[in-house]
Amino acid sequence: MRIIRTGFIPRRIRAILLFLFIGLSVSPGSVHALDILLGTEAPGSFSYFTGRVLCRMINHKVDDVSCQQIATPDDVYNLTNLQGGSLDISLVDSRSLFEAINKSGNFEFLDIDYANLRLLAPLYDVPITLVVRNDAGISSLEDLKGKRINAGTPGSLQYRAVHTILKAKKWSRKDFSLMGDLPPIKSQDTKAFCYGTMQAMVYIGIHPDFSLRSTLKTCHGSLLNMNDSDIEKLVKNDPALWKTTLPADTYPSYRKKVETFGTRTMLVASVGLDKETVYKIVAAIDNNRECLTDAHSALSLFSVGVAQKSASGINLHPGAAQYFADH
Repeated sequence: MRIIRTGFIPRRIRAILLFLFIGLSVSPGSVHALDILLGTEAPGSFSYFTGRVLCRMINHKVDDVSCQQIATPDDVYNLTNLQGGSLDISLVDSRSLFEAINKSGNFEFLDIDYANLRLLAPLYDVPITLVVRNDAGISSLEDLKGKRINAGTPGSLQYRAVHTILKAKKWSRKDFSLMGDLPPIKSQDTKAFCYGTMQAMVYIGIHPDFSLRSTLKTCHGSLLNMNDSDIEKLVKNDPALWKTTLPADTYPSYRKKVETFGTRTMLVASVGLDKETVYKIVAAIDNNRECLTDAHSALSLFSVGVAQKSASGINLHPGAAQYFADH
């Protein structure tokens, strides 16, 4: 170990260093501020964008709390670091959250107990959107049977979404004339849709989306309602799913509203994060909802009522529960 020997440092330099050290030690906010780390997905994702918005809000609106964003590869990393205390709060998809708590899906064989995770608030919906060609004769979910659909690569969000729909409808791959496994890399799925090789494809993400807007316009596509009785039953029985509606005029080339379903991105913390800090963070979100909406229209989900209903299947953090009880 290298040791700095102060005896060889000139007296003037020692005085300057001592002055700087004292100045840094007593600078405003450095002593009493609680540093919290907020986990998100990788740069370029909507999760990462939302994390920046949240940290900026917390740093400006919450006294004595300093927020720093940490980008990780995926929800498994976020939840595991949150469980272990390396992260304080994190943005996590509801599907991953419920799988972690119930040891299913990607978490089935992980020897980790995620029982210490608690919900603070839902932040935005992530709809599953079915895109169909206008010349395919698909006007309802039932019409999809027998058509050519791209399911995405095995293990991807698209793949899991398509097979969730199949399970709800009691369909199999044999019920389609073709089911492709094309990835979005180099727009392989979009090109197949535009050329007519595929008559339907799934998009999962935040709306409005520029690339989807272009696909709908140039490739003559529409968005399909997914609101039949089978989907209603699916959403009712799965606490990780919610019904969601895309407002009319979300896309210029398709001006109707679209009823579908999907997951939600949740703000989650460990139960070890103190109650007062969580209370102040949830209060800042509630009192500054316009700032979220101004940042992006998708960030308009939060309200006390929605937050309380989103807690089905997972415990609220005591600080969040106290705030909701007070308001």
